[in-house]
Amino acid sequence: QAAKKAGYEGIGLRAETYADALNEGLKDSDILAILEKYDMKVTEVEYIVQWAEEHRSYEQKYKEQICFHMCQLFGVRHINCGLMENYSVEYTAQKLRELCQRAGKYIIGVEPMPYSGIPDMKKGWAVVKAADCENAYQVVMASGCENAMIILDSWHWVRADQPYDILTKEIAKKVVSIQINDAYERPYAAPVLRDESMHDRLAPGTGAKDTAGFVRMVREAGVSPLAVGVEVISDAILAKGVEKAAAYTYENTVKVLKEAWPELLNGEK
Repeated sequence: QAAKKAGYEGIGLRAETYADALNEGLKDSDILAILEKYDMKVTEVEYIVQWAEEHRSYEQKYKEQICFHMCQLFGVRHINCGLMENYSVEYTAQKLRELCQRAGKYIIGVEPMPYSGIPDMKKGWAVVKAADCENAYQVVMASGCENAMIILDSWHWVRADQPYDILTKEIAKKVVSIQINDAYERPYAAPVLRDESMHDRLAPGTGAKDTAGFVRMVREAGVSPLAVGVEVISDAILAKGVEKAAAYTYENTVKVLKEAWPELLNGEK
């Protein structure tokens, strides 16, 4: 309701959020009815983790299946995935291939995060390229779905100190979605950088890190995102209330998109 009132077209859902809804007694039909009531869509499903572990817990295996179910339920084509553990490119690519096989028709969007085992686009691209899921799963490709792709988040991009001229057109073809936000000039210390990510991000265009420049980079490289998410994880902003937080982030996102990619606001790519 708050997202719709602010102007958003959709929301993202974590597997944990979906499980909480079921625990409150809601059924899939109830959740779909709520979305229909407010004319909203679920546009992102997340978050598969620990997928490179040799011995995965049943919790993680089940969470993965829940993400697949959510994609089917809400008509979402891709799943956001992260990897905190640090492994070689070759090993990570093999585990990514296995995840893609389990995912079937759904796209696995690998999200580089500076405090993770895939800290930047360089390794993310190397892993996705080495996984070579296009060639490994011709059945998937026949349906027009590229199995292994990349998710780019502007906060993670700037905190990894990446310049805006390294996103090539080749890599851009493998970017499934983007997430935008902003950051302070000075980051938290490296050991607690994840705390900043989880508690102290800024709305697009309100910080020191040129969100519009990130969006222009994505547009000029030729990215055609399935979703443009606004991921402003902020204790301070949320403390003002859900409605005010949604309105504030939407208002500032629109300002950035009007400057850097106005076609998106008109439903164009």
